[in-house]
Amino acid sequence: MSPDHSQAPVLDALAEYHATGQLAFGPPGHKQARGADPRTREVLGDAVFYGDVLAFGGLDDRRARSRVLERAEHLMADAVHASHTFFSTCGSSLSVKAAMLAVAGPHEELLIGRDAHKSVVSGLILSGIRPIWVDPRWDADRHLAHPPSADDFEQAFAAHPDARGALVTSPTPYGSCADLRAIADVCHRRGRPLIVDEAWGAHLPFHPELPAWAMDAGADVCVTSIHKMGAGLEQGSVFHLQGDLLEPALLKTRADLLGTTSPSVLIYAALDGWRRQMVQHGRELLDRALKLVAQTRAAIEDIEGLHVNDRADFCGAGLADDLDPLPVVIDVSGLDTTGYRAADWLREHRSIDVHLSDHRRINTQLTYADNEETANALVDGLKALAATAPELRPGPQVHVPAPEQLRMEQKCLPRDAFFGRVEDVPLHEAPGRVAAEMLTPYPPGIPAVLPGELLSEPVLRYLHSGVRAGMYVPDAVDTGLETVRVMVGPSE
Repeated sequence: MSPDHSQAPVLDALAEYHATGQLAFGPPGHKQARGADPRTREVLGDAVFYGDVLAFGGLDDRRARSRVLERAEHLMADAVHASHTFFSTCGSSLSVKAAMLAVAGPHEELLIGRDAHKSVVSGLILSGIRPIWVDPRWDADRHLAHPPSADDFEQAFAAHPDARGALVTSPTPYGSCADLRAIADVCHRRGRPLIVDEAWGAHLPFHPELPAWAMDAGADVCVTSIHKMGAGLEQGSVFHLQGDLLEPALLKTRADLLGTTSPSVLIYAALDGWRRQMVQHGRELLDRALKLVAQTRAAIEDIEGLHVNDRADFCGAGLADDLDPLPVVIDVSGLDTTGYRAADWLREHRSIDVHLSDHRRINTQLTYADNEETANALVDGLKALAATAPELRPGPQVHVPAPEQLRMEQKCLPRDAFFGRVEDVPLHEAPGRVAAEMLTPYPPGIPAVLPGELLSEPVLRYLHSGVRAGMYVPDAVDTGLETVRVMVGPSE
């Protein structure tokens, strides 16, 4: 019998909790908003507090006998053709770490695309896994990375046959996608699992015109952020499992090791409601979104000085295998300014917040939540940006290295560098030293420097010039990058 997707077990249980007048003598201490500061309630609204109950001993009984969460996860798995699904209220940053820990242990090798998110590097630091970096496909003209190819992973496995599996990021924050089916085949011929960090792909299973999603492409574990391209709350993430290369109980125990013992029912409820919405209405919602994004892309392309990157820019030989059209990536270099300045101007003068910005682009992602009104506001804001461009010139120069200069030698495990003896040195003294910190332009959160890498002058110059131009590097000890944290000891 097919599951009943009109149900939403978490939302239904929350409604019953209120209908039966449950009186809590445990956390949370605000006691259904009664103790919350009135000024806080005025801003947040009481619904936030009414939905904030204990998951066990509140939403469900203390032994989870109603199986509220289990039923919600089962429905999510069915919706996206996975065998097992696990909810996370700690974002995909936790989910991807749990997947990594389920595949490899300390000092074991894991093939990883070097365009991975900083959460992957955090997983390496915590686990002691030895990364075997697989270089992304670099577009030297546009200074942009696309996911590695199946051939790239084939070569990495040939050089490292003991690697426990592979991890690839697809889609990237710019919307470019890998050929996941081909990469999965490379892994499965060796009996190794494939992890896909598909944080930006929550919508992919629900429309045939979108790139193939990880479970349908044969991946073993897929991590998805529902809050990014879906309608979940921030920190709402799911990770899915299929096949027999990983035991579900093992993946769950790894997640339990990292996760909170106080999960947010609000986040669970939003995940549950989004799944129901997408099963019942996802195709029509995404139909409208795809039509809207096509119109919006064409309207922006007509603005002088702006260029919307499309398949012709991002896909082809040596580039990405597919493209998600909903991230509208706009090259502003024709305005002779930077993406940083463009993003700041749009926020200050038009109250428009873009997803990410870099030295020459902004990404204004659309979802099915957008409509003609929001799309028109974006286009009008971009027209005003183009008209005022002379005031933003010249854009500060960012010294982006050539692709071959971006990759630095990994001298030791990220874990050893991060937890080793360290010192802070002036930037000009850092080349030739081993980094002891991550240096990550954010967003999108892909580290330019990893702990354990041998620092080079071109990469440091890029980051320093980027900060001067408006780049944000929040994980640096010195966010101004006048100094860099490096190792002291034998790894140098």
